[in-house]
Amino acid sequence: MTSTPSSTSAEVRWARPGELPGLAAVELAADGVFAQVGIVFPAGTTMIEETDDPSRVLVAGEPPVGFAMFGWADGNVHLDQLAVHPGHGRRGVGGRLVEALCAHAASRGAPAVTLTTFRDVPWNAPWYGRRGFAVLDPAEWGPELDALVAHERELGIELAPRVAMRRIL
Repeated sequence: MTSTPSSTSAEVRWARPGELPGLAAVELAADGVFAQVGIVFPAGTTMIEETDDPSRVLVAGEPPVGFAMFGWADGNVHLDQLAVHPGHGRRGVGGRLVEALCAHAASRGAPAVTLTTFRDVPWNAPWYGRRGFAVLDPAEWGPELDALVAHERELGIELAPRVAMRRIL
């Protein structure tokens, strides 16, 4: 059984290098919630393990109870992964992380933030839609977003219908 991390604050800040390995446990716990809608991720698909660069990761809490990992795709900031430990869910942590990421993207001159997510999972596409993201038609995808979607398919995480979304900044 995974224990719930404690947190004295859900303030959003940049990750410190030593925190990155521990974020995999947050992501795995968050991914476990998908089982209630029949989605079980294949082993080895933890996104946070793809980076050792803390400048790509915003965290919430001390120690972190959630994170937003991002990169760039087609000139936009791309949200690679948003994860909040379920023991800290439904408290606005994910929303604060998304807003901090959008503010950072705007400060860097990005015209938009993009992401990919499950279309029909209530805490995925509908949740992002309430935060200003709109579904993109595949014809609107640039080559880098198209490559990211192909990479997700190769990893085997397209376990239910997925969409790409964008929030214009």
